[in-house]
Amino acid sequence: MQKMPVWADVILIPLVSLLLAALLSAAVIVGIGEDPQAALKLMISGALGSTYGWGYTLYYATNFIFTGLAVSVAFHAKLFNIGGEGQAMLGGLGVALVALYIPWPHWSFALIGCTIGAALLGAAWAYIPAILQAKRGSHIVITTIMFNFIAFALLNYLLVNVMRPAGSMDPATASFPEATHLPTLHMLLEPLGIKFSKAAPANVSLVFALLAAVFVWLLIWRTRLGYEIRAFGHSESAARYAGINPVRITVIAMMVSGALAGMMSLNTTMGEGERLILNSTEGAGFIGIAVALMGRSHPVGVVVASILFGFLYQGGAELALWTSIPRDLIVVIQALVILFTGALDNMVRMPLERLFLMFGRKEG
Repeated sequence: MQKMPVWADVILIPLVSLLLAALLSAAVIVGIGEDPQAALKLMISGALGSTYGWGYTLYYATNFIFTGLAVSVAFHAKLFNIGGEGQAMLGGLGVALVALYIPWPHWSFALIGCTIGAALLGAAWAYIPAILQAKRGSHIVITTIMFNFIAFALLNYLLVNVMRPAGSMDPATASFPEATHLPTLHMLLEPLGIKFSKAAPANVSLVFALLAAVFVWLLIWRTRLGYEIRAFGHSESAARYAGINPVRITVIAMMVSGALAGMMSLNTTMGEGERLILNSTEGAGFIGIAVALMGRSHPVGVVVASILFGFLYQGGAELALWTSIPRDLIVVIQALVILFTGALDNMVRMPLERLFLMFGRKEG
Protein backbone atom coordinates (compact mmCIF):
# COMPACT_ATOMS: atom_id res chain seq x y z
CA MET A 1 0.00 0.00 0.00
CA GLN A 2 1.37 3.40 -0.99
CA LYS A 3 2.08 5.71 1.90
CA MET A 4 1.18 9.34 2.10
CA PRO A 5 3.85 11.96 1.42
CA VAL A 6 5.71 13.15 4.51
CA TRP A 7 4.24 16.65 4.18
CA ALA A 8 0.72 15.22 4.34
CA ASP A 9 1.49 13.27 7.49
CA VAL A 10 3.23 16.17 9.21
CA ILE A 11 1.08 19.10 8.02
CA LEU A 12 -2.17 18.02 6.37
CA ILE A 13 -3.42 15.53 8.96
CA PRO A 14 -2.90 17.86 11.98
CA LEU A 15 -4.43 20.72 9.97
CA VAL A 16 -7.59 18.75 9.15
CA SER A 17 -7.80 17.52 12.75
CA LEU A 18 -7.55 21.11 13.99
CA LEU A 19 -10.25 22.21 11.57
CA LEU A 20 -12.61 19.50 12.80
CA ALA A 21 -11.89 20.43 16.42
CA ALA A 22 -12.52 24.11 15.61
CA LEU A 23 -15.84 23.35 13.90
CA LEU A 24 -17.06 21.25 16.82
CA SER A 25 -15.88 23.90 19.29
CA ALA A 26 -17.79 26.54 17.30
CA ALA A 27 -20.91 24.39 17.51
CA VAL A 28 -20.52 24.12 21.29
CA ILE A 29 -20.11 27.91 21.59
CA VAL A 30 -23.24 28.45 19.47
CA GLY A 31 -25.05 25.97 21.70
CA ILE A 32 -24.48 28.14 24.78
CA GLY A 33 -25.66 31.25 22.96
CA GLU A 34 -22.33 32.91 22.14
CA ASP A 35 -20.89 34.06 18.81
CA PRO A 36 -18.00 31.75 17.75
CA GLN A 37 -16.60 34.32 15.31
CA ALA A 38 -16.40 36.97 18.04
CA ALA A 39 -14.90 34.42 20.42
CA LEU A 40 -12.19 33.55 17.89
CA LYS A 41 -11.37 37.22 17.32
CA LEU A 42 -11.08 37.78 21.06
CA MET A 43 -8.79 34.75 21.44
CA ILE A 44 -6.54 35.94 18.61
CA SER A 45 -6.36 39.52 19.89
CA GLY A 46 -5.82 38.39 23.48
CA ALA A 47 -3.09 35.86 22.68
CA LEU A 48 -1.41 37.39 19.62
CA GLY A 49 -2.60 40.97 19.34
CA SER A 50 -0.09 42.54 21.73
CA THR A 51 3.33 41.87 23.19
CA TYR A 52 1.58 41.23 26.50
CA GLY A 53 -0.50 38.48 24.90
CA TRP A 54 2.51 37.09 23.07
CA GLY A 55 4.45 37.11 26.33
CA TYR A 56 1.93 34.81 27.99
CA THR A 57 1.50 32.66 24.88
CA LEU A 58 5.25 32.10 24.69
CA TYR A 59 5.44 31.52 28.44
CA TYR A 60 2.95 28.65 28.19
CA ALA A 61 4.59 27.43 24.98
CA THR A 62 7.95 27.20 26.75
CA ASN A 63 6.47 24.76 29.28
CA PHE A 64 4.93 22.67 26.53
CA ILE A 65 8.11 22.56 24.45
CA PHE A 66 10.00 20.97 27.33
CA THR A 67 7.27 18.46 28.21
CA GLY A 68 6.45 17.75 24.56
CA LEU A 69 10.09 16.98 23.83
CA ALA A 70 10.20 14.77 26.91
CA VAL A 71 7.25 12.70 25.71
CA SER A 72 8.65 12.62 22.16
CA VAL A 73 11.99 11.09 23.18
CA ALA A 74 10.16 8.35 25.08
CA PHE A 75 7.76 7.83 22.14
CA HIS A 76 10.68 7.11 19.81
CA ALA A 77 11.55 4.16 22.06
CA LYS A 78 7.85 3.20 22.17
CA LEU A 79 7.69 4.20 25.82
CA PHE A 80 4.62 6.10 26.99
CA ASN A 81 5.95 8.48 29.63
CA ILE A 82 2.95 9.91 31.49
CA GLY A 83 5.16 10.99 34.36
CA GLY A 84 6.18 14.38 32.97
CA GLU A 85 4.13 16.12 35.64
CA GLY A 86 5.97 14.45 38.50
CA GLN A 87 9.34 14.77 36.78
CA ALA A 88 8.74 18.50 36.34
CA MET A 89 7.81 18.79 40.04
CA LEU A 90 11.09 17.15 41.05
CA GLY A 91 12.88 19.32 38.52
CA GLY A 92 11.46 22.32 40.38
CA LEU A 93 12.89 20.91 43.59
CA GLY A 94 16.29 20.67 41.89
CA VAL A 95 16.02 24.31 40.80
CA ALA A 96 15.07 25.41 44.31
CA LEU A 97 17.92 23.54 45.99
CA VAL A 98 20.50 24.99 43.60
CA ALA A 99 19.07 28.53 43.65
CA LEU A 100 18.58 28.75 47.41
CA TYR A 101 21.65 27.01 48.82
CA ILE A 102 24.41 27.91 46.37
CA PRO A 103 25.52 31.58 46.17
CA TRP A 104 25.53 32.72 42.54
CA PRO A 105 27.21 35.89 41.25
CA HIS A 106 25.01 36.25 38.15
CA TRP A 107 21.84 34.81 36.65
CA SER A 108 23.75 33.22 33.74
CA PHE A 109 25.77 31.02 36.09
CA ALA A 110 22.69 30.29 38.17
CA LEU A 111 20.79 29.27 35.03
CA ILE A 112 23.42 26.70 34.14
CA GLY A 113 23.48 25.34 37.69
CA CYS A 114 19.70 25.20 37.96
CA THR A 115 19.45 23.51 34.56
CA ILE A 116 21.76 20.77 35.79
CA GLY A 117 19.80 20.45 39.05
CA ALA A 118 16.44 20.29 37.27
CA ALA A 119 17.68 17.78 34.68
CA LEU A 120 19.30 15.52 37.29
CA LEU A 121 16.26 15.28 39.55
CA GLY A 122 13.88 14.92 36.61
CA ALA A 123 16.03 12.12 35.19
CA ALA A 124 16.32 10.46 38.61
CA TRP A 125 12.53 10.46 38.98
CA ALA A 126 12.20 8.79 35.56
CA TYR A 127 14.93 6.24 36.32
CA ILE A 128 12.89 4.16 38.78
CA PRO A 129 9.91 3.52 36.42
CA ALA A 130 12.43 2.87 33.62
CA ILE A 131 14.36 0.23 35.55
CA LEU A 132 11.12 -1.36 36.76
CA GLN A 133 9.96 -1.63 33.14
CA ALA A 134 13.30 -2.89 31.83
CA LYS A 135 14.11 -5.35 34.63
CA ARG A 136 10.73 -6.37 36.08
CA GLY A 137 8.30 -5.81 33.25
CA SER A 138 6.26 -3.23 35.19
CA HIS A 139 4.19 -1.21 32.73
CA ILE A 140 5.69 2.23 32.21
CA VAL A 141 2.27 3.88 31.98
CA ILE A 142 1.17 2.62 35.38
CA THR A 143 4.42 3.37 37.18
CA THR A 144 4.84 6.88 35.75
CA ILE A 145 1.24 7.76 36.69
CA MET A 146 1.85 6.49 40.23
CA PHE A 147 5.08 8.48 40.48
CA ASN A 148 3.18 11.67 39.67
CA PHE A 149 1.19 11.23 42.89
CA ILE A 150 4.30 10.28 44.86
CA ALA A 151 6.09 13.38 43.56
CA PHE A 152 3.20 15.61 44.62
CA ALA A 153 3.09 14.05 48.10
CA LEU A 154 6.86 14.34 48.50
CA LEU A 155 6.91 17.96 47.36
CA ASN A 156 3.95 18.78 49.62
CA TYR A 157 5.80 17.34 52.62
CA LEU A 158 9.02 19.21 51.84
CA LEU A 159 7.32 22.55 51.22
CA VAL A 160 5.14 22.35 54.33
CA ASN A 161 7.58 20.82 56.79
CA VAL A 162 11.12 21.46 55.59
CA MET A 163 11.57 24.29 53.08
CA ARG A 164 8.81 26.71 54.08
CA PRO A 165 10.17 29.93 55.65
CA ALA A 166 9.34 30.55 59.31
CA GLY A 167 6.09 32.45 59.73
CA SER A 168 4.86 31.76 56.20
CA MET A 169 1.53 30.03 55.57
CA ASP A 170 2.11 29.26 51.87
CA PRO A 171 3.38 25.81 50.86
CA ALA A 172 6.33 27.39 49.09
CA THR A 173 10.00 28.13 49.55
CA ALA A 174 11.48 31.54 50.23
CA SER A 175 12.01 33.77 47.22
CA PHE A 176 15.20 33.04 45.33
CA PRO A 177 18.12 35.52 45.65
CA GLU A 178 18.02 38.37 43.15
CA ALA A 179 21.17 37.11 41.41
CA THR A 180 19.20 34.05 40.25
CA HIS A 181 16.28 35.97 38.72
CA LEU A 182 16.04 35.34 34.98
CA PRO A 183 15.69 38.25 32.55
CA THR A 184 12.35 38.55 30.81
CA LEU A 185 11.95 39.00 27.06
CA HIS A 186 11.39 42.69 27.78
CA MET A 187 14.83 42.93 29.37
CA LEU A 188 16.46 40.93 26.57
CA LEU A 189 14.86 42.86 23.71
CA GLU A 190 15.01 46.38 25.12
CA PRO A 191 18.75 46.88 24.33
CA LEU A 192 17.93 45.97 20.72
CA GLY A 193 15.32 48.70 20.52
CA ILE A 194 12.43 46.24 20.50
CA LYS A 195 9.57 47.07 22.85
CA PHE A 196 8.03 44.15 24.73
CA SER A 197 5.59 44.09 27.62
CA LYS A 198 7.19 44.36 31.07
CA ALA A 199 4.27 42.45 32.61
CA ALA A 200 4.64 39.36 30.42
CA PRO A 201 6.32 36.37 32.15
CA ALA A 202 8.13 34.99 29.07
CA ASN A 203 11.83 34.83 29.86
CA VAL A 204 15.20 33.57 28.70
CA SER A 205 14.21 29.94 29.39
CA LEU A 206 12.37 30.12 26.04
CA VAL A 207 15.81 30.18 24.41
CA PHE A 208 16.79 27.10 26.42
CA ALA A 209 13.60 25.35 25.27
CA LEU A 210 14.48 26.00 21.64
CA LEU A 211 18.04 24.78 22.26
CA ALA A 212 16.53 21.65 23.83
CA ALA A 213 14.55 21.10 20.60
CA VAL A 214 17.79 21.31 18.60
CA PHE A 215 19.43 18.90 21.05
CA VAL A 216 16.62 16.35 20.63
CA TRP A 217 16.84 16.59 16.84
CA LEU A 218 20.58 15.99 16.94
CA LEU A 219 20.21 13.16 19.45
CA ILE A 220 17.45 11.24 17.67
CA TRP A 221 18.52 11.72 14.05
CA ARG A 222 22.25 12.41 14.13
CA THR A 223 23.72 10.05 16.74
CA ARG A 224 24.20 6.34 17.11
CA LEU A 225 22.25 6.41 20.38
CA GLY A 226 19.32 8.05 18.60
CA TYR A 227 19.42 5.38 15.90
CA GLU A 228 19.34 2.69 18.59
CA ILE A 229 16.40 4.39 20.31
CA ARG A 230 14.44 4.51 17.03
CA ALA A 231 15.39 0.96 16.11
CA PHE A 232 14.28 -0.29 19.52
CA GLY A 233 11.01 1.61 19.14
CA HIS A 234 10.29 0.10 15.74
CA SER A 235 11.03 -3.50 16.75
CA GLU A 236 12.43 -4.72 20.04
CA SER A 237 13.16 -8.19 18.64
CA ALA A 238 15.05 -6.78 15.65
CA ALA A 239 16.94 -4.41 17.96
CA ARG A 240 17.97 -7.35 20.16
CA TYR A 241 19.14 -9.25 17.09
CA ALA A 242 21.24 -6.23 16.09
CA GLY A 243 22.94 -6.26 19.49
CA ILE A 244 21.04 -3.35 21.04
CA ASN A 245 20.58 -3.76 24.79
CA PRO A 246 16.87 -3.13 25.57
CA VAL A 247 17.54 -2.39 29.26
CA ARG A 248 20.12 0.25 28.38
CA ILE A 249 17.91 1.92 25.76
CA THR A 250 14.83 1.91 28.01
CA VAL A 251 16.72 3.50 30.90
CA ILE A 252 18.55 6.08 28.77
CA ALA A 253 15.46 7.12 26.80
CA MET A 254 13.41 7.54 29.96
CA MET A 255 16.15 9.44 31.79
CA VAL A 256 16.57 11.85 28.86
CA SER A 257 12.79 12.22 28.83
CA GLY A 258 12.72 12.91 32.57
CA ALA A 259 15.56 15.41 32.32
CA LEU A 260 13.69 17.39 29.64
CA ALA A 261 10.50 17.38 31.70
CA GLY A 262 12.44 18.51 34.76
CA MET A 263 13.89 21.44 32.82
CA MET A 264 10.39 22.85 32.40
CA SER A 265 10.79 24.18 35.94
CA LEU A 266 13.37 26.68 34.68
CA ASN A 267 10.44 28.61 33.24
CA THR A 268 7.88 28.22 36.01
CA THR A 269 10.03 28.07 39.15
CA MET A 270 13.15 30.04 38.32
CA GLY A 271 11.68 32.36 35.70
CA GLU A 272 8.10 33.24 36.59
CA GLY A 273 7.66 32.25 40.25
CA GLU A 274 11.22 32.96 41.49
CA ARG A 275 10.43 30.45 44.21
CA LEU A 276 9.13 26.87 44.34
CA ILE A 277 5.39 26.56 44.91
CA LEU A 278 3.33 23.40 45.22
CA ASN A 279 1.43 23.32 41.91
CA SER A 280 3.75 25.20 39.58
CA THR A 281 3.46 22.58 36.80
CA GLU A 282 -0.30 23.23 36.32
CA GLY A 283 -0.84 20.16 34.14
CA ALA A 284 1.88 20.97 31.59
CA GLY A 285 3.26 17.44 31.91
CA PHE A 286 0.00 16.02 30.57
CA ILE A 287 -0.35 18.65 27.84
CA GLY A 288 3.09 17.52 26.66
CA ILE A 289 1.51 14.23 25.57
CA ALA A 290 -0.91 16.04 23.26
CA VAL A 291 1.89 18.28 21.99
CA ALA A 292 4.06 15.27 21.13
CA LEU A 293 1.16 13.53 19.37
CA MET A 294 0.26 16.61 17.37
CA GLY A 295 3.91 17.36 16.56
CA ARG A 296 4.52 13.77 15.39
CA SER A 297 7.33 13.51 17.97
CA HIS A 298 9.52 15.77 15.83
CA PRO A 299 11.12 18.82 17.50
CA VAL A 300 9.83 21.24 14.84
CA GLY A 301 6.32 19.84 15.18
CA VAL A 302 6.58 20.01 18.97
CA VAL A 303 7.55 23.70 18.87
CA VAL A 304 4.67 24.55 16.52
CA ALA A 305 2.17 22.52 18.55
CA SER A 306 3.42 24.16 21.77
CA ILE A 307 2.75 27.62 20.37
CA LEU A 308 -0.75 26.48 19.38
CA PHE A 309 -1.48 25.23 22.90
CA GLY A 310 0.06 28.39 24.34
CA PHE A 311 -2.38 30.31 22.15
CA LEU A 312 -5.27 28.18 23.44
CA TYR A 313 -4.24 28.75 27.06
CA GLN A 314 -3.82 32.51 26.78
CA GLY A 315 -6.74 32.99 24.37
CA GLY A 316 -8.93 30.87 26.62
CA ALA A 317 -8.02 32.99 29.62
CA GLU A 318 -9.10 36.10 27.68
CA LEU A 319 -12.41 34.46 26.77
CA ALA A 320 -13.11 33.54 30.37
CA LEU A 321 -12.24 37.10 31.46
CA TRP A 322 -14.19 39.15 28.92
CA THR A 323 -17.15 36.95 27.94
CA SER A 324 -19.73 34.81 29.66
CA ILE A 325 -18.08 31.70 28.25
CA PRO A 326 -17.10 29.68 31.34
CA ARG A 327 -13.52 28.59 31.92
CA ASP A 328 -14.66 24.96 31.81
CA LEU A 329 -15.66 25.40 28.17
CA ILE A 330 -12.10 26.48 27.36
CA VAL A 331 -10.93 23.18 28.81
CA VAL A 332 -13.48 21.42 26.58
CA ILE A 333 -12.07 23.21 23.50
CA GLN A 334 -8.55 22.19 24.47
CA ALA A 335 -9.77 18.63 25.01
CA LEU A 336 -11.34 18.58 21.54
CA VAL A 337 -8.04 19.60 19.98
CA ILE A 338 -6.31 16.81 21.92
CA LEU A 339 -9.05 14.34 20.96
CA PHE A 340 -8.88 14.99 17.22
CA THR A 341 -5.09 15.31 17.00
CA GLY A 342 -4.44 12.31 19.24
CA ALA A 343 -7.08 9.70 19.95
CA LEU A 344 -9.00 10.18 16.68
CA ASP A 345 -5.93 10.50 14.49
CA ASN A 346 -6.91 7.47 12.39
CA MET A 347 -10.34 8.97 11.69
CA VAL A 348 -8.55 11.61 9.59
CA ARG A 349 -5.55 9.56 8.52
CA MET A 350 -7.33 6.58 6.95
CA PRO A 351 -9.59 8.54 4.53
CA LEU A 352 -6.62 10.70 3.47
CA GLU A 353 -4.49 7.60 2.89
CA ARG A 354 -7.22 6.17 0.66
CA LEU A 355 -7.40 9.45 -1.26
CA PHE A 356 -3.65 9.54 -1.87
CA LEU A 357 -3.71 5.87 -2.86
CA MET A 358 -6.57 6.46 -5.30
CA PHE A 359 -4.88 9.47 -6.92
CA GLY A 360 -1.58 7.61 -7.02
CA ARG A 361 -3.19 4.76 -9.00
CA LYS A 362 -4.80 7.20 -11.45
CA GLU A 363 -1.47 8.90 -12.10
CA GLY A 364 0.17 5.52 -12.55
